[in-house]
Formats: sequence, C-alpha cells, structure tokens
Amino acid sequence: MLRRWRVERAAGLRLPQVNSHCLDSSGLPADGLLRLLSFNIQVGISTERYRHYLTRGWQHLLPHPGRNGNLQRIGELLADYDLVALQEVDGGSLRSGFINQVEQLALLGRFPYWYQQLNRNLGHLAQHSNGVLARLHPRVLEDHPLPGPRGRGAILLRFGEGPDALVVVMMHLALGPRTRTRQLAYIRELLEGCRHVVLMGDMNTHAVDLLENSPLRDLGLLAPQVQATFPSWQPQRCLDHILLSPELILERVRVLPLPISDHLPVAVEIRLPHAPGGAQPPMLNTPPRGSDL
Repeated sequence: MLRRWRVERAAGLRLPQVNSHCLDSSGLPADGLLRLLSFNIQVGISTERYRHYLTRGWQHLLPHPGRNGNLQRIGELLADYDLVALQEVDGGSLRSGFINQVEQLALLGRFPYWYQQLNRNLGHLAQHSNGVLARLHPRVLEDHPLPGPRGRGAILLRFGEGPDALVVVMMHLALGPRTRTRQLAYIRELLEGCRHVVLMGDMNTHAVDLLENSPLRDLGLLAPQVQATFPSWQPQRCLDHILLSPELILERVRVLPLPISDHLPVAVEIRLPHAPGGAQPPMLNTPPRGSDL
C-alpha cells in the first residue's frame, strides 16, 4: 500500500507573476506551453574542480558570502520558467545563514507558489530539502519520503483532474542501484492510471537505466535530453533528467551552461495535448486527492 502524506504546511507566496501564461479553467496554460527546469543547486556552493569537494567542503556546514551571489544568479535564471524542481536545497540553517533557499529563490524568480520538502533535518546544522517553485496552482500536492535510508524524497503535483490530468513528480534518487530501484518502484505505483506524466530531478543514473532497466520501463517514457549534466565543469554523465510521457509534445530541450553547482540545470519546453495543434482535448473529471498548495 502506498504511503501518502497530507501536506499540512504548504507555503504560497502571492507575488506578481512575470513571463507567465493565461490559464484555462483547469489551471493549465491556455496555449498549452509549459517551461520546466530541474536543478541540483548543491545548497548554493560553487564547485569548479574535483578538488573543491575537499577544499570547499566546509561550506556544507558553515555560511559563506559567495552563496548569496550564487542564489542571485540562479534566481535570475529561474524567472523564465513555469515549474522548477530543486534538489540539494537548504531549508534554513547555519550554513545558509538561516535563509530558506526555496523561499529565497521563489522571491528572486517571482514565483507565486513554493513548497519545501524537508528530507533530512539536522537542526541548526543543515535542513536538507527538495523544493518546487510554480507559477501554476496545482490541484494536488503530495509529499512522499522514498524507500531506503532517510534523506530522499519525491513531490507529486497534479494539474487538472481525473486520469488525463498532468502529473509531475519531482525527485532526488539514491546513489545505490538497489535502493534506487525500490524508489522507482514506489514512484511507478504513484503513477498508476496516470496518462500525462513528467518526471524530473537528479536521478543519479543514465536514461537507458531508467527507461529500459527500471520499474518505469512499461510507461513508454521519453528522455529527450542527451547532453551530460555532471560534473558541471566538464560534463561526462547524464544524471539529471526530465522524462515525458509520449503524448506530451516536446518543443525544446537544453542543458544550460551555468556551472554554479556541480550539476548543470536541465530545461524543457513542452506543449500539452489539449493545446492548439496538440493531440487531443483533456478529460478532467475525477476529484483530486491529497491537498492543495
């Protein structure tokens, strides 16, 4: 049986929206175009060489003035997107100057809605988190700790209602293949009966493993991105992904040359099937589950 958590604290910033679309009655863009970004920001630490894992490792525990400048640069980047998945974000501890980085990036990018998923609470030392920033108001938000050792989680968002709603799952998966398989099996169960799906995040493995050798293999997902994302200064491995169900129409995919973190951000533009020129109209009739932002 799936574990489901009702979100008791979901914070929304009511800020003026910029670069956003007109919404239809389902809360999705009327033109069907969605701009998505996934970024593992490594709590704002700038890593440019392997040796920096050692020489700058103290920044995982203590504050550093350069972190704020990095957040400013990331915030400027995010302003062009509708839905953003963040991994390795600090929720407000000593190392971040007690600044909730999810909230700060929502302010910088002028997102009206944000949510922090706290996955490992080390008190004042660290608040290891995932985050979501949105210009659209989801009907449902579900917070899912993933199987395995504590510290990994997924956030499920549902836009619209019923089996043809758009379901977006943001995640940060484990390094070990066995634990990662358990986590993907859990996520696959979450997606049972979902037709239009986006999976995005730091998945710590290559697309072929996700699409052909994991519990996701029967979904027919597409991995449009082929460029490597890690390490950011000399990318060799494609670990960060935005996976799409086949009825979602790909307009553009990019790996952005922003070497702040040790990962590069991945950006995708998609058009929903009910949009002008899309495949078919939506069927949104079933009441939502979970809780609202």
